[in-house]
Amino acid sequence: MKITQGTFSYLPDLTDEEIAAQVAYALGNGWAVSVEHTDDPRPRNNYWDMWGLPMFDLTDPAGVLIEVNECRAAFPGHYVKVSAYDARFGRQTTALSFLVNRPR
Repeated sequence: MKITQGTFSYLPDLTDEEIAAQVAYALGNGWAVSVEHTDDPRPRNNYWDMWGLPMFDLTDPAGVLIEVNECRAAFPGHYVKVSAYDARFGRQTTALSFLVNRPR
């Protein structure tokens, strides 16, 4: 069964180049990017573990890909997602979230 959470879930898995393009879009909008992982991807599980701190001052998508690949290597049996947070309205709001790793 394929878990379908977040943006792009019904599409084939994104390549690293496609992930970088989405991260570039998020960074271009001034959104902070975060990498999260879990072994329990149920839709009601809102509490995924963070892989490090959100990257507030990052401007290069390559930095996010490094973190994504390190998280994938550390937790190959976990689901990994990238989330982008928009703080324009005085609160952190999830603007974009998509899976970047589904275990086999």
